[in-house]
Amino acid sequence: MHVWTVANQKGGVGKTTTVVSLGGLCAQRGLRTLVVDLDPHGSLSSYFRLDPESVNPGLYELFRNDGQLEPAMLRPTGVEGLSLLPASTALATLDRQLGTRKGMGLILRRALQRLDGEFERVLLDCPPMLGVLMVNALAASQRVIIPVQTEFLAVKGLERMMRTLAMIQRSRNEAQPQTIVPTLYDQRTRASVETLALLRHEYSDLLWDDVIPEDTLFREASKQALPLTVLRPWARGSQAYRRLLATVEATAEDDQKAKVLGDDAAI
Repeated sequence: MHVWTVANQKGGVGKTTTVVSLGGLCAQRGLRTLVVDLDPHGSLSSYFRLDPESVNPGLYELFRNDGQLEPAMLRPTGVEGLSLLPASTALATLDRQLGTRKGMGLILRRALQRLDGEFERVLLDCPPMLGVLMVNALAASQRVIIPVQTEFLAVKGLERMMRTLAMIQRSRNEAQPQTIVPTLYDQRTRASVETLALLRHEYSDLLWDDVIPEDTLFREASKQALPLTVLRPWARGSQAYRRLLATVEATAEDDQKAKVLGDDAAI
């Protein structure tokens, strides 16, 4: 089972769109796929028409029950082969309620290990802040995918994210492969062109060599609660995510072999 975290400490950069699009593509390929909503705002859950204000059981109950996964937590999405573990707004209280409990950083990893064999791909949609939820996502995954909108404020958000990843990697003594993905790219605007050039200069070793374009059809897909890759497979955005998936898949086996499991010490 390959687990990928999609994260950035800035909102509005395309994290949920990336999870939905890659998840849809994996399911279309016949891979049993799970997408997990770790954001208390519940954008991923809302995408598939679940209300974060009322969803129960979901990820919050998984944390409250020390990682015990109930079948009812896994919801259908309307896409064959694609399941959802939804968020609730109650997730916002986890740091205050359980953040100091020993082993809290490994709850999600242990839960997903119990699903090994049931799913072949898992994508984790992170909140845009460092806390117990992001720590769990990073501990559970083999690769971090970092969407970055091609505008200058988003680059500042990327700098914070890279500092966070470096801090966590030092504390765990474990390197974690990363892929920075330029998103919402519009070649007609100076901001997009110059920001992409800056990303290529500053992060050449980690930057995906392509872009996710601005595509109004992403909004149309969200209205229909379907991944664009399912609704319009040949849309520009769909084709771009297909290329991204090919890149990530090419390194997936190496990522899994390289991941250091370590002791189940508290994080």
